Amino acid sequence: MKRLLILLLVLVMALVPVGCAKEAPPEQPVEEETPGTEENEFASLDPVVLTGADNAGVGAAAQLFGELIAKKVEEVTEGKMKIEYYPNSQLGNDQELQAQMLAGDIDFVIAQTAQTVSFVPEVAIFDLPMVFAKYDAKTIDYALNNSPFAKKINEAYKAKNMRIMHYLQGATFRETTSNKKIEKLDDFKGLKIRTMENQNHMALWKALGAAPTPLPWPEVYVSLQQGLVHGQENATDTCVGANLQEVQKYLIMTHHILYCNQFLINNSKFEGLDPLYQDVLQKAIKEAATDIEAKLVTIDKDNRDKLVAGEMELVEFEASFIDEVLDKAKGVYESIGKDIGQDYVDALLDALENAK
Repeated sequence: MKRLLILLLVLVMALVPVGCAKEAPPEQPVEEETPGTEENEFASLDPVVLTGADNAGVGAAAQLFGELIAKKVEEVTEGKMKIEYYPNSQLGNDQELQAQMLAGDIDFVIAQTAQTVSFVPEVAIFDLPMVFAKYDAKTIDYALNNSPFAKKINEAYKAKNMRIMHYLQGATFRETTSNKKIEKLDDFKGLKIRTMENQNHMALWKALGAAPTPLPWPEVYVSLQQGLVHGQENATDTCVGANLQEVQKYLIMTHHILYCNQFLINNSKFEGLDPLYQDVLQKAIKEAATDIEAKLVTIDKDNRDKLVAGEMELVEFEASFIDEVLDKAKGVYESIGKDIGQDYVDALLDALENAK
């Protein structure tokens, strides 16, 4: 009996390791991640092509802005979203481009504010003479792109199926060129000056005693050359692009209107884009604006130097010149406030005075 128990104990001890031990599973090969194989977040979206245009001079801020946005959008989406961009009046002047945008023939426009007034009357707020002349670029940027005024003015655009995506500026201004030397306010009397087709711009020059003459931009060089008009007003990059140093004697730093380019898009088109594409476009605009705005003061100075090197004489004024013009232009302020609503004027002035 004792021998039988010992035998059974031996058998149990032999079986225990077999029953408890489990065979380890075979090692699975570790897959190494191959760089660049992650699927692009836009891969599932349909390709999109946007068409944009401007009426700016060759090498002007609007062209630089539009082309940089197009480059950034295509890079980020790896070509799923592309922009076909037509600068330098290839598709028409500002009014024609904005009409095409509203008709859906093109998608966005980069344009100065003056000729948007016929589509969105509230944009006449930018025609207030000297309203930005005392402020720096950071203050103006807050007022135009981030303040309660910015939200208010965008509602006016949207009511006309436009959306303002950004106001591009660097506290640089439209200046005056002339074949008559202007050293004081009274010297503007009788000056036959080319303007855009904008009643508020014309009202300013009339208030200063000049004779505003609206002309299409392509006719300006010849008109100055032939003496049909004596001067014109534009940003320095536009003057250089048009070689106005060849037909004008004086560069007069009037600072009367902010040099501001709008990125305007057909609102229905924007809202019809996939949210991913909307986000890419907004970020590209913001990044391109940051890049270009940092250079606008330098660009403005370089172009001013080019005009002077082309034998134009530079004329600058004391700070008191701003107040002198404002005094003459009181009627323009009253007229614009009456036309668009004084609340717009008050909202802009408040945004400038209380910039964060």
